[in-house]
Amino acid sequence: MTSTLKQFRSRALARSEVKKAYDNLAEEFVFLDEVLKARAGSGLTQAEVAARIGTTQSAIARLESAEPKHSPSIATLQKYAKALGYKVEVRLVKNARRCTTVSTAHRTKAAVRRSA
Repeated sequence: MTSTLKQFRSRALARSEVKKAYDNLAEEFVFLDEVLKARAGSGLTQAEVAARIGTTQSAIARLESAEPKHSPSIATLQKYAKALGYKVEVRLVKNARRCTTVSTAHRTKAAVRRSA
């Protein structure tokens, strides 16, 4: 990363709203990085992957982009992964902070129902 880019990033992330938006996208960027590394590791171009799964190069470009309006289905991701010699694994990982909040809200609603 060039010095200017590092400085820009540092200044941008010092702003709380930018930092929050950046953190909210972290998981998506980790996933996209895995997708791009898998294709690079396979040695295939976007056009070659597209031909293997019966779609267009532009559809593969959208799948590999960080554009939020292009969220591929699990079936599409499975086809993509298979064309690269991979498989897709989807897991739910407990987030202690969020689950505690939901859990507390759930217990509160349950207590209100029981007392009614």
